[in-house]
Amino acid sequence: MTGDLQSLLGIEAPIFLGPFGGLSSVALTASVSDCGGLGSFGLYGYSGDRIRDTATALRAVTGRPFALNLWLPTGDEVRPDEVDLTAARDAVAPLFEAAGVEPPSLPASFLPPLSEQLDAVWDAAPAVLSVVFGVPAPEIVAEAHRRGIRVIGTATSVAEAVALEEGGVDAVVASGAEAAGHRVSFLRRAEESLVGTFALVPQVVDAVDVPVIAAGGVADRRGVAAAFALGAAGVQVGSAFLRTRQSAAAEAHRGALAAAADTDTVLTRAMSGRLARGIPNRAVRTIEDGGAIAPFPAQNWLTGAFRSAAAQDGDLVSLWAGQAAGLSRSDDAAAVFAELVRGLPR
Repeated sequence: MTGDLQSLLGIEAPIFLGPFGGLSSVALTASVSDCGGLGSFGLYGYSGDRIRDTATALRAVTGRPFALNLWLPTGDEVRPDEVDLTAARDAVAPLFEAAGVEPPSLPASFLPPLSEQLDAVWDAAPAVLSVVFGVPAPEIVAEAHRRGIRVIGTATSVAEAVALEEGGVDAVVASGAEAAGHRVSFLRRAEESLVGTFALVPQVVDAVDVPVIAAGGVADRRGVAAAFALGAAGVQVGSAFLRTRQSAAAEAHRGALAAAADTDTVLTRAMSGRLARGIPNRAVRTIEDGGAIAPFPAQNWLTGAFRSAAAQDGDLVSLWAGQAAGLSRSDDAAAVFAELVRGLPR
């Protein structure tokens, strides 16, 4: 099934960059695509105009295929007019003080509408539209395919993978609990969908007929070889690429990834209101000790105000990291890619 992804997506090697919502960079996305893999760019919170500008910037530096990634609404997102942030503001007050900024006033909306983002994606015409937190609506899949855009969905359980295949996606990312960042579960609570990569991938491979891309715990050639031994047709890599100088991660974040031990990550809702894996720091501990976390996306908006003001402070940003982050050995994306390629079947 290895050849299926290459021919399906127009890439040379079935190695995918994880789509970092908030930490994507044009340089890293282009680098992975130029190496022959599929660079991905996370569009969380992006307006339509910003999506179009991002695609233009990508095409200015690479002529290779790339993916744009969207978060699908799950239906439980709160609006500014229906959430009381008093307790959550009190919990993060020390962090705003540390960042030297005042808590902002509520915006008109926390996120742009999906329809606006999709219109921009259609204009951008990437090779791939990838989605998290659900099954794309039939009309989205149909429009993507009409435009020659492949669709990739993300699953944290076998049931989610089956639902995605039934929804018409071209491939499924099987995201194990080891992976960095948000747990993108959508059929059950994230806490009830923590299946490890080694258990998840072969069961998903057995359950669906579309190519399966393994994610979570893959940082070097050994992880790639293991994923293919489990039946995967490709791998998606996050932390190893995130620690490279081409990523948008702060220097403190990249350093934390390089130094991470196997037990250094936790699952927390502190930074966004949704469960995510990262390295705990002052921000996470302060919020959890405060005992008040607003629902998503209100919490993400609230913490985003001090995170952006203190972007280089490792104690105040989201240190997303996977359990295998410490296995990454290079700060150069091309070197990371070359290492991963060595694990592909010959």
